[in-house]
Amino acid sequence: MAESTHDWAKHKKSYLAVFIALCVFTCITLALGLVPWLDFGPPGPTPADFVVGLAIAGVKSSLVALIFMHLNHEKGLVYKMLVFTFLFFLSLMALTLFAGADPIREQYDTYETTNGKLTEEL
Repeated sequence: MAESTHDWAKHKKSYLAVFIALCVFTCITLALGLVPWLDFGPPGPTPADFVVGLAIAGVKSSLVALIFMHLNHEKGLVYKMLVFTFLFFLSLMALTLFAGADPIREQYDTYETTNGKLTEEL
């Protein structure tokens, strides 16, 4: 019983620091969305706003994973799995971005806008 109390006292400061950091980052995210002079670029959502918001969310999720899920004390295999998951996520995002430059879709759009004539009549 004494060990569990000692463990809690040992981690109490780090849990409190992470809680305060999460509150601060949540307030910053909220301020970025509501305060006009903190808005990047023209009014409304822009890519810069999304990048800053996702960066803050990444920091917050890293804090939760490292401290509350105790991943900062794990062995190397967990980190290898996390790296593989991150690379898999990046590859899926790249496939999604490449779908915007699909030549088959461009041909279909051309076919639709020219009433079925893909070639010019000279």
